[in-house]
Amino acid sequence: MKVKKIPLRTCVVTKEKLPKKDLFRIVRTPDGKVLVDETGKMNGRGAYIKKDIQVLEMAIKKKTLERHLECTIEESVYDDIRKKIEK
Repeated sequence: MKVKKIPLRTCVVTKEKLPKKDLFRIVRTPDGKVLVDETGKMNGRGAYIKKDIQVLEMAIKKKTLERHLECTIEESVYDDIRKKIEK
């Protein structure tokens, strides 16, 4: 029986390699909007962040996502991520 390969991605804040399902993909679309990618297949520049409040707070403080996505991120995007983590 074949063992199914689990896709790993690196969190841009902690640099941990984690399964894709334990991370959020944040995308800057070609038209410049920043969104949380639920499907993992949205077009644009993406960055992965661990589903953890402390990691999100660290990303906000150090502006890690802004550097990786090469744009400024509105507070509403961070609020959206925060709500999804708390679910």
